Amino acid sequence: MNPAPNVFAGTRLFRQLSFLATLAVLVAASADNWPQWRGPEGTGASAEKNLPLHWSTNSNVRWRVPLVERGNSTPVVWGNRVFITQAIEKENRRTLMCFNRADGKPLWQSGATYSEKESSHETNPLCSASPVTDGGRVIASFASAGLFCCDFDGKELWSRDLGRQAHIWGNGASPIIHGDLCILNFGPGERTFLIAVNKKSGETVWKRDEPGGDSGREKPGEKPNWVGSWSTPIIIKVNGHEELIMTWPKRVAAYDPKTGRELWTCGGLNPLVYTSPLYSEGTIVAMGGFMGMSLAVKADGSGDVTETRRLWHHPKTKQRIGSGVIHNGHIYILNDPGVAECYELKTGNLVWEERLAGNGPDNSSWSSMVLADGRLYAINHSGDTFVLKASPKFELLAINSLGEPDNASLAVSDGDIFIRTHRALWCLRENGEKR
Repeated sequence: MNPAPNVFAGTRLFRQLSFLATLAVLVAASADNWPQWRGPEGTGASAEKNLPLHWSTNSNVRWRVPLVERGNSTPVVWGNRVFITQAIEKENRRTLMCFNRADGKPLWQSGATYSEKESSHETNPLCSASPVTDGGRVIASFASAGLFCCDFDGKELWSRDLGRQAHIWGNGASPIIHGDLCILNFGPGERTFLIAVNKKSGETVWKRDEPGGDSGREKPGEKPNWVGSWSTPIIIKVNGHEELIMTWPKRVAAYDPKTGRELWTCGGLNPLVYTSPLYSEGTIVAMGGFMGMSLAVKADGSGDVTETRRLWHHPKTKQRIGSGVIHNGHIYILNDPGVAECYELKTGNLVWEERLAGNGPDNSSWSSMVLADGRLYAINHSGDTFVLKASPKFELLAINSLGEPDNASLAVSDGDIFIRTHRALWCLRENGEKR
């Protein structure tokens, strides 16, 4: 077993008014905060309407804060706090960092030390999973170093040792919060499972093993078995009930988020899956990575629905690492080679594809798209952000360059765009004004 992480660091009117006040807070939270990987619903979509269209290193910059080492995780935002995960490899530390939203000032860092050798890849450093928050606590997955929860002052609330997580290409699946549950894809690797823990205590509520995992390492006399999912699950509501949607090697599956019971499964993906599932209009879209199979399937099924509810299937497309978005019946995604694509949701037919050339030397991309105010935002490895019109007719609106390597995705909140590069955390805002 692995060592446990060492953590541092009453009238009717009144009731009606209270209900309305609570509702207003919830609506505001949904619109303004970016509490998890891919935003409020895990879909990459935001209700924001006042984000900047253009920026550079010296225009529309609210602040820039240098980071101690590179990293691939995306910021999450709640109120006046911005959180990122950050490995400090020379000190064997896995940290959760908190910044003041107004000026970028570091407020605290907390986390774990882990001295054992942990698998990663030169392009995918440790702590690649993004944190998640519900406004009272922040939870981060540090893979083999454990699942870690603290309050908004950086005080540890609980931590869990889930065992060793080992894959030659590292990890990246982020935890999500649903009600009182924190749900995590603990993979890829030889041990792969979905787990739900109580967000208040860290105690296991349910656990669902996914067989067939592998570390990807070569074994004597055998070819390497490249298989695994780096996907972060999403929760959808369909026909009066909820489904937890997860993309696995070779399939997409739905679970009861309260119990972990599998509801249905649909085949048609390849053994490597990096993207998170997409959902709109009762339809789930799942996309594979290397050799890039993809499919669409109707939600709310039972058992194996491959032959009965799968709407379309693409046997091979370009490699996808970042996730796409769905808007007005169309799927938009920026592929690993730097090719933006638009597909019809119902048919899977390609509407357009365009290679996006930025100002830096590397036009490939791991960035997941963000949809806001009819615009699509995505970053390439050179730190060039492309802004496209979310339309079945291709239109490039802007190319904005920061000149720093980037493997992460954008976060947006209340007029601000947050970008984490390998060198710094940026906050961008129209006119760069401070509130």
